[in-house]
Amino acid sequence: MKMFYFLAVTVLCLMVPVGFLFGQIGRFAVVDTVAQAQGKMAILPFHSLGIDYVSIQTAELLLRQEIGKLTAAEIISENETRQMAGDVPCTDVACAAEIGEQLGADEVVFCSLSRLGEKIVVQYGLADVASKKKVIVDNTASETVEDLEAVMKRVALSIVNRKPMGQTAEVGAITEREIGVPRRRSALGINGVSFGYLYPQHGYDNDDRSFALDYRRGYEMERIAVGAQFAIRKGIALNIYTSYLITKTDFCPYIGGAFGFHWVSHDEDSDNDGDNLKSDGFEFIINTGIRAFRTYNFQVLLNFDYAFTLNDYDDEAIVFTIGLLH
Repeated sequence: MKMFYFLAVTVLCLMVPVGFLFGQIGRFAVVDTVAQAQGKMAILPFHSLGIDYVSIQTAELLLRQEIGKLTAAEIISENETRQMAGDVPCTDVACAAEIGEQLGADEVVFCSLSRLGEKIVVQYGLADVASKKKVIVDNTASETVEDLEAVMKRVALSIVNRKPMGQTAEVGAITEREIGVPRRRSALGINGVSFGYLYPQHGYDNDDRSFALDYRRGYEMERIAVGAQFAIRKGIALNIYTSYLITKTDFCPYIGGAFGFHWVSHDEDSDNDGDNLKSDGFEFIINTGIRAFRTYNFQVLLNFDYAFTLNDYDDEAIVFTIGLLH
């Protein structure tokens, strides 16, 4: 048991930094890509069919801003790019590479917006000027003009990461096409069930372990999750929890805590002197874990708690559970 306790505390201490490291791999990959291409990037004027001028200009400005946030490469000014590109639409790699060569750019971004019924089809690409070959070419659709803000964020992530748009999902940059409803500003309601084991560290009648089951109901924002938990683990517990979500990607480590009340079940309710012992009391929890598939409408939860109850038995335990949230 002492060895398990040592290993459990070690895992608790290491899980968050290790999870954070993996959660940032995407960001490090972007930095590495930029480090290999510290030259100039040109973003050509958008070509459009059936879209009003203001929406086109706004979408182009948003893409410039988002790419500027994500890359350290020098972005050639809009005026200089427009003067060289002229009025002839440029929507392919060969054309973009030619204009990029005239601008002295290393890479060129090109994009077109086309109305298709109520949708706006967005086609974009990144061309390497030296090789005159595509780095990435992809397309997506915006369900509404208002959704172009989210679409441009994802296009920027796709271009800078050199990945298809479908591989760049993160909370805060989910398009209407992907979720079928407008992106949320309000919190997302979540609920789910987890199961596992409670490993006593002190009290709990010196048991080896016992089955643990809990139900969670709460709300999730970009970085914070809050909610209530009903648990069956050597008795019954009711807690309010909060978690800090370290990343916005599918692999999301978190840290947090909970506070509530635990009615602990003990075999005996008195000490050697015959005095009654109180088995229930306030419970405090510190926890960490991982939420997988966070950008989807369900999540796989891997949770690790250290819980202690303020009762006469001084019950303390490590609780390890896995489950699903949706």
